[in-house]
Amino acid sequence: MQGVQTYLCLVCKKRFRNKRRNRSILIKKLWFDYVFGKQTYRELSKKYSLDKRTIRDLLNQYQSPIKNHLPRAIHLLIDATYFGKREEGKYWCVLVARDAYSKENISWLFSNHETTLAYATLREDVEQKGYNVVSVTGDGFSGIKSAFSGIPYQMCHVHVERLVVKGTTRNPQTEAGQVLLALAKTLHTTNSHLFITRLNLYIGKYSSFLNEKTYNQETGRKEWTHRPLRQAVTSLLNWKKYLFTYEHHENIPKTTNSLEGYFSHLKAITKLHRGANKTHTKKIIHSILLASTIAPSDKIKKETI
Repeated sequence: MQGVQTYLCLVCKKRFRNKRRNRSILIKKLWFDYVFGKQTYRELSKKYSLDKRTIRDLLNQYQSPIKNHLPRAIHLLIDATYFGKREEGKYWCVLVARDAYSKENISWLFSNHETTLAYATLREDVEQKGYNVVSVTGDGFSGIKSAFSGIPYQMCHVHVERLVVKGTTRNPQTEAGQVLLALAKTLHTTNSHLFITRLNLYIGKYSSFLNEKTYNQETGRKEWTHRPLRQAVTSLLNWKKYLFTYEHHENIPKTTNSLEGYFSHLKAITKLHRGANKTHTKKIIHSILLASTIAPSDKIKKETI
């Protein structure tokens, strides 16, 4: 009799395990369809014949796997992208370190703002995992350069051009603005010697124009007449040292384009689930970053999740 009881107990245990395993598989499938299949609660409810509340509860139970790492020498792309509403002060960001050539997201960090400390934490995480950071390509946030001090730093050419456009607009009305914008656009095709020579010639030719001041009746002070243009020139001068790092260190990428493309992918998916709270949105972003590619194949995504 005791033997029969043991047998029944074992059967029950087996059934329990199968039920738990099936539930786990269901949760993974739901999450896959929700994130990568871009399906809403309503679509999932119809597909799986479950009510929306059950769908929501199951999705909340999903847990991402631990990322596998292959420590190696890497050229990093570093940048951040924001979510939430800036005007309400409810925005936050995710900082990402991405292998420029394998297009693998190595590490990421959620933060309320971009800070030097946040980027230093990101660097520490990358190096603790055993990676050798050969170079860093980033935007104009000085905290990145400070956090990764001692490592060759390349200022992203696309971001430099944006800084100039901010001061000139894309359709400059002055000759000085037109020439500066044209100069910035040559960054992608010129070399350091030619670019710096042209920049110096530009400053020499338009120094009087850049130094013009106009009396402000409201403040009672003289102010720079062409302040935005001056700021654009100042940006080029401040980043001049880091515009052509790639000339002295082989294989350093000149832009963070790969990472920016990935950010567009993140935004597109999270926008579909705009009703999700901050915690849930972070969970979605984490899964996408874990997939480590702009347009992952189903095979890659299924293996990842």
